[in-house]
Amino acid sequence: MAEEDDASKTEEPTDKKLSKAREEGQVTQSQEIKSWATFFSAALFVLFLGPYFAQSVVEPIIFYWADGYQIRLDQNSIVVLFEQLVQDMGIRVLPLLFAFLITAMVSGVFQTGLIWAPKKLQPKLSNISVKKGIKKIASAKSLMEMVKTIFKMTLVGAAAFLVVLPVYTNVEILPSYDMFQILEVMYDVSIYLLITVTALMTVIAAIDYSYQRYSFMKQMRMTKQEVKDEHKQSEGDPQIKAKIRQLRMERARQRMMTAVPTADVVVTNPTHYACALEYKQEMMTAPRLVAKGMDNLAFRIREIAEENEVPIVENPPLARALYASVEIDQEIPAEHYAAVAEVIGYVMRLKGQMN
Repeated sequence: MAEEDDASKTEEPTDKKLSKAREEGQVTQSQEIKSWATFFSAALFVLFLGPYFAQSVVEPIIFYWADGYQIRLDQNSIVVLFEQLVQDMGIRVLPLLFAFLITAMVSGVFQTGLIWAPKKLQPKLSNISVKKGIKKIASAKSLMEMVKTIFKMTLVGAAAFLVVLPVYTNVEILPSYDMFQILEVMYDVSIYLLITVTALMTVIAAIDYSYQRYSFMKQMRMTKQEVKDEHKQSEGDPQIKAKIRQLRMERARQRMMTAVPTADVVVTNPTHYACALEYKQEMMTAPRLVAKGMDNLAFRIREIAEENEVPIVENPPLARALYASVEIDQEIPAEHYAAVAEVIGYVMRLKGQMN
């Protein structure tokens, strides 16, 4: 059943689904990039600050080594000595470990950005299910992670062995070196080892991130029905939208019809178009279109105009031009001033307002 569901998920995830997944803490993230960042920062540290750090670490050891004959070997003295040595070493090592921790955290933020997902922290009873836990352990993803880890450790171990091998073949001469020479050899080996491992981790991290991205996007895929349902939720049901649009048009038409009795003239085609104009000379700079329509709606405008004794003037070119270029409640544009002024003048003369 699960395989059928996966097979039906053929559509790429929408931005809305990816955004919702991000809010729930589901993002593409590769642990290998964190490991790579740690190794890379360690390589830079050893390369540029290694000698100074090694010297600061070795100094306390040399001090206790050189003055060892002065150290009392009773239990209290040894405890105090050990505590002092741990403190000296910790002061030098802990900042480095803290820096590596910050590097790993920054590499995670670099992959996903800052995420606030409180839902991820909420406890779920389903998470303590033994059955689900066994399924999770035995899942294909877990097996893939185990194979990947074994392969990575084998590859890194082989590379480390090849780097250390030259030193191992000459191990019999190391006792003839003093401490600083041994540290110098260890420093060189550390640099080669870190550079080699970092190079391998770069390749592994790139491959793993690509795989994690592919796996995540595959997991987020949607069925055609899910895409349709999401579109309906986002844009609204087409039938409901059509109904709302129809209601708005009917209301606008009703408002338009109530404005016809206030018009000063209705310009007609005479049968196909009708445009009602209002002009209050003391209040308006130009006549205003208060209603327009064609065919049945034009007939209704003429009918209301006749019922309210609004003059009707036949002027087919002007009626068609006004219908096509002027919206409701919009003033007549300048190119129609002359033709409209002629109609308005004619109506005023009919009303006896002009001689």
